Amino acid sequence: MKTVKWFLMMTALMLFVFSVTGYASADHGGNAQKKVGILLVAFGSSEASAQISFDNIDKKVKAAYPGIPVYWAYTSHIIREKLAKQGKHLDSPAVALAKMKDEKFTHVAVQSLHTIAGEEYHDLRRTVGAFKQMGAFQRVILGYPLMATQEDMQRTVDAIFKSIPKNRKAKEAVVLMGHGTHHPSNAFYAALMFQLQLKDPNIFVGTVEGYPGIDLISDLLKQNKIKKVYLMPLMSVAGDHAKNDMAGAEDDSWKSVLTKAGFKCETILKGTAEYDDFIDIWVDHVGGPLNHFK
Repeated sequence: MKTVKWFLMMTALMLFVFSVTGYASADHGGNAQKKVGILLVAFGSSEASAQISFDNIDKKVKAAYPGIPVYWAYTSHIIREKLAKQGKHLDSPAVALAKMKDEKFTHVAVQSLHTIAGEEYHDLRRTVGAFKQMGAFQRVILGYPLMATQEDMQRTVDAIFKSIPKNRKAKEAVVLMGHGTHHPSNAFYAALMFQLQLKDPNIFVGTVEGYPGIDLISDLLKQNKIKKVYLMPLMSVAGDHAKNDMAGAEDDSWKSVLTKAGFKCETILKGTAEYDDFIDIWVDHVGGPLNHFK
């Protein structure tokens, strides 16, 4: 059913692009003057405090690639609707690309700001592929999310160690909360925990909607005889999941679950995009598509 809805959406989008961009105009086919743009795509957040993460990314991308216009899109229609009610209008990736076509961009680097290449990333990949198939641009290329290669994984491990509170002691645990997905790429979280534990056995990675879950993480903490836990989000922004599912007062929040299990918890409400070492990975990934445009 989801595939059918996506097909219908993209069909409607193609008709929209054809009508508003003059798809069959004389500049199609490579005769237009080269115009390069960057489209940054995040899941999005309606939390005002999360904007610091997006501002940090925007600033660093513009500094790394000066002179190239930077646009934004959110993949979550729920977040876009919430923001619209607040008077803030963000485009979906499809609408943003259609507008960039209308503004006569010929080469577009679409950069995913997701953590892994999960369901959201592959939806974005299909959208970019549709624009590629209909020849809307001379080149349109999608950049990797935060973790896609072994090099990315190692850089993420290094970034995590740098982001851990300096006063944390070796016998105290760090539990990172990822979003999780039913997509096969959820395996990245367990792989990340394995590589973290090669350096420090008291660092754990769990997910809200995937594997490992908080119950397993709690059992592992008990096995390691942990008494204190630092909870940190492994998400670009410290939004709803971090504030409620991780640090909230509800009985099923990670903090509540672990506190009830006998652990002392301290929460760190900072998204990964508030740390330069994480942002640098995404910024470098933007360079992949741009290098193909030279």
